[in-house]
Amino acid sequence: MVKVGVIGGGQLAWMMAPAAQTLGLELWVQTPDLSDPVGMAIFPQNMILAPINDADATAILAKQCDVVTFENEFVDLHQLAPLAQADVQFYPRLRSLQPLLDKYHQRQCFQQLGIPTPAFELLDTGRDAGKNMPAKVGSPNSTQSWAESLGQSWEPRTTVVSFPMALKARRHGYDGKGTYIVKTAAELTAILTSQPDTPWLIEEFVPFERELAVMAARSVNGDILVYPVVETQQEHQVCRRVFMVPGWDQGIQQQVEAITHTLLTHLDFVGVLGIEFFLTADGRVLVNEVAPRTHNSGHHTIDACVTSQFEQQLRAVTGLPLGPVHPTCAAAVMVNLLGYEESEHSYQAQRDQLAALPQTQVYWYGKSVCHPGRKMGHVTAIIPNNINDTSDTNVASDTSDTNVASDTNDHPEMASEESEILRQRLVAIATRIEQIWDGSG
Repeated sequence: MVKVGVIGGGQLAWMMAPAAQTLGLELWVQTPDLSDPVGMAIFPQNMILAPINDADATAILAKQCDVVTFENEFVDLHQLAPLAQADVQFYPRLRSLQPLLDKYHQRQCFQQLGIPTPAFELLDTGRDAGKNMPAKVGSPNSTQSWAESLGQSWEPRTTVVSFPMALKARRHGYDGKGTYIVKTAAELTAILTSQPDTPWLIEEFVPFERELAVMAARSVNGDILVYPVVETQQEHQVCRRVFMVPGWDQGIQQQVEAITHTLLTHLDFVGVLGIEFFLTADGRVLVNEVAPRTHNSGHHTIDACVTSQFEQQLRAVTGLPLGPVHPTCAAAVMVNLLGYEESEHSYQAQRDQLAALPQTQVYWYGKSVCHPGRKMGHVTAIIPNNINDTSDTNVASDTSDTNVASDTNDHPEMASEESEILRQRLVAIATRIEQIWDGSG
């Protein structure tokens, strides 16, 4: 039996476990605690309990496994390099990850490849990603003074990055953490002062029409498959909804697929990768960010595509043929169940109500503590291929007094009226799911 090691034991590893069982693979995971989500799906003896950036623990993991892959990108490539040199098989390869772990390096890579991305600058005094301050800065007081000075005196070095702007931490940002829309120098000063040790990237603010995403996979022998384009909607910089609807404009599809193939091929990437895009009013597609792993934008693939992103990741890194990626339904929506309070509640009543909705699957990550904005689980609802199936109408009918109507503008990027009708049905379903979850409906 082929053994696959995973660095990271959160919900992504948890959702990978059933796929491993289906493929006849044995999963081993390096994660800090038995209570991490993956602990619900694998035996304790298959867990190496250690921080994910503990290279000694990764060496122990690697001795048990034929290949090692990643649940997240919060790893130290420098510490892992000796293991790779000692013939530990990492997929994606460490050299493929190198340009992607730091958002500034990502954008430099995009520029070199001619991939369109928002204009950006490095908010830096000349030192590299490890520090954001000149060498003479040492004490906390001098660090704070430097941050205040930079925030107050900063001026753009290009003609396109100005207020409002996006301020992003170069590393370790996720689910809204480390990303800010900054409108004034005073706001910039406040953020820099509160986080003086963080290396930052500044980007132009893009007044997008929609945010898109795509999941893609590349095998060991270079085969590439791209999943259907999806639309994502964010709440406080955290993904709230993902819509899989057919019928995107052909020009948009072509841009997305061309960018995806270019990036995967250039990086010699093996595994699954997620790319987030901005779609502008004039039909341009700009790359926002890349995640070198399975991603929230692809959770719907478990229920809505022939091969889930989690099975695909395992197929890619073990040398199995990639699985088909086409949809198994007419359309689908994934809604993240985001924490809205500080609590240790299990939310069983809401989960039962959600599970009772037609054509719906509930995924609960088993986290013991809820925080505002934390991903506690997700729900995927599908519209079956029989376009006349109205089994979701009892969901949509409860949303007549909501803001669904505000989302019914004409969308020329959708290639057909039928696609837009499907999208509006999904909006109604998503709204009902959110009402049940937060108790507002």
